Amino acid sequence: MKPGWPAAALVACLMIAFARIAPAQTREETGLEALKKTAPKIYIDCSSCDLEFIKTEITFVNYVRDRNEAEVHILITTQATAGGGTEFTLSLSGQNAFAGLDDTVTYFANGTDTSDETRRGLVKTLRMGLMSYVARRPIAARIAVSYAPEEKPGAANDRWKSWLFNVGGSGYFNGEQSTSSHSYSLNFTASKITPDIKLRLGLSASFQRNRYTYEDAEIVSTQKSYAANGLFVKSLDEHWSVGVALDSLSSTYQNISLSLAPAPAVEFNAFPYSQSTRRQLRFLYKLSFSLVQYRETTIYDKLREALLQESLSVTLDIKEKWGSISTSLSGSHYFHDFSKNNLGLYAVVQLNIFKGFNAVVLGGGYRVHDQLALVKGEATLEEIILRRREMETTYNYFAMVGVSYTFGSIFTNVVNPRFGSLSTGGITINMN
Repeated sequence: MKPGWPAAALVACLMIAFARIAPAQTREETGLEALKKTAPKIYIDCSSCDLEFIKTEITFVNYVRDRNEAEVHILITTQATAGGGTEFTLSLSGQNAFAGLDDTVTYFANGTDTSDETRRGLVKTLRMGLMSYVARRPIAARIAVSYAPEEKPGAANDRWKSWLFNVGGSGYFNGEQSTSSHSYSLNFTASKITPDIKLRLGLSASFQRNRYTYEDAEIVSTQKSYAANGLFVKSLDEHWSVGVALDSLSSTYQNISLSLAPAPAVEFNAFPYSQSTRRQLRFLYKLSFSLVQYRETTIYDKLREALLQESLSVTLDIKEKWGSISTSLSGSHYFHDFSKNNLGLYAVVQLNIFKGFNAVVLGGGYRVHDQLALVKGEATLEEIILRRREMETTYNYFAMVGVSYTFGSIFTNVVNPRFGSLSTGGITINMN
């Protein structure tokens, strides 16, 4: 026997063993790929979700970038909860092969949850919602279901009695040789929200100072404002609610030394409040009585006055697979002079027009005839340029239009975080 024979024999044995194992592994990988191709195709419609995290955590479905190619359209909407958290409503709509198979699941994130805890909770809920669709495909053979026994909770004892408090503040500073700016703000809120009532109290204060130097001249501009507000709302049923608001304001910009305005109000929602994450059509009527003391004499020769005002607003919010609409029409007037009125319209419309093509239109405008607090006398050039006081106007408006078109592969399963996203490097093409 040759000296090198044992080593050669060992190598040959390993090669034979590998040859037997490799086809099995290849067959397994090929089988998994085949199963993955049959997995449901889903489209997630959510502007605030961490989609890359969802794709890395839920790998038993196919993600597509066009809603019309999807077999499951997932619309995720949110609204704030009483405890400062967020309620996520996941509306799953079956399309194409799954047409008619719809479901809705919800997830509640606490106000104290971190962003990671929130996204993990959302992923867990999404997994559960997808099971109805995954169970109808061969890839269901790879799904394992486990159950965590429920721990017996202790008796609930809320020593805060549903009250939630928040205290906050911020500061902003910037400058260069010829200019500097700094601002501060403080705020405090206390709220108690139950299915039957909403009680909210708030305090805020802000200060801003800007300095400009040109040659030997120095211009300093300051603004101060303080506000306090309260709101109590009583739910009557799924469509009606009543309440009262109390607002107080002091503002150097608006020429108000102190104002106090209690206002009873009533609201009707054409859709049940339980559907508020998807659709709302609200009519809000408010009657306000204001006591106002001005800092300087107004253009109507007033230093103080009592005002009675009524207002009506109509708000429509709809979120569907074809897009979303949020618009509000509001109007108000003072009883002592009906010519002192205000009419405004605001709207945001986002439409999925056809495959890969989306459009958004945002705008608003106001017809203004109720500026009762304007300071008497001509404004100086500094006051106009630096916006140190409110100026007379009969209207204001703003608008924005944008479109986008995406084409190419419909699949978006791959997550590659290298070099960040395209928004921070590489080449981008935007159509706005």
